[in-house]
Amino acid sequence: MTRYRVNVTIKPPPVDGLSYEKCRDELIAIVSKLEVGAATLDESMALWERGEALAKRCEELLDGAQKTIEAATSGNDG
Repeated sequence: MTRYRVNVTIKPPPVDGLSYEKCRDELIAIVSKLEVGAATLDESMALWERGEALAKRCEELLDGAQKTIEAATSGNDG
């Protein structure tokens, strides 16, 4: 059986500079890695923490997009 190994010594880039799509894609990859269950506890915790940061960034970006849309459409009552 092949076990997936996560390298936690390489620090990933900060999430604050990532686009929504990059955050989403990385988050999907992290969930997949965690679901396999082959990572050590330390590796799993590092993945979990990164996933939390990515999810928060996605939420911030979506909230910002929603506010932009609401502002753009608030004066369009016809």
